[in-house]
Amino acid sequence: MPPAQPRRPGAAAGTAVAVLLVGAAAVTAPAQAQPARPYGTVVGTDGVYERQFPSTDSSSRGRLPYRTQIGLRCKVRAQNVDGNTVWYLLRDRPTWVSARYVANTGTVPYCKDVM
Repeated sequence: MPPAQPRRPGAAAGTAVAVLLVGAAAVTAPAQAQPARPYGTVVGTDGVYERQFPSTDSSSRGRLPYRTQIGLRCKVRAQNVDGNTVWYLLRDRPTWVSARYVANTGTVPYCKDVM
């Protein structure tokens, strides 16, 4: 009978850790596949007015200062503002901002596809 091979301490623990890490990666992979929620950054140096509807004729609901980051729910084509006809509906409140003064990050869906 051949002599017994000595067991390396921690060999079984290392295997268990590897299995756990592989399992954790498999669990988190689907969450990473989901698209990030779009947001915008105010790039107008004077800020941008929030409007009740996507038009400069609509009543103002406030003003967002330069470099403010805002969540964007969806977009529509409406009044032309300096060559840009896109308006964004904010994610956390029912107000609109002109895309002329907001740089978006991520894909902003059209409102007809969201609502």
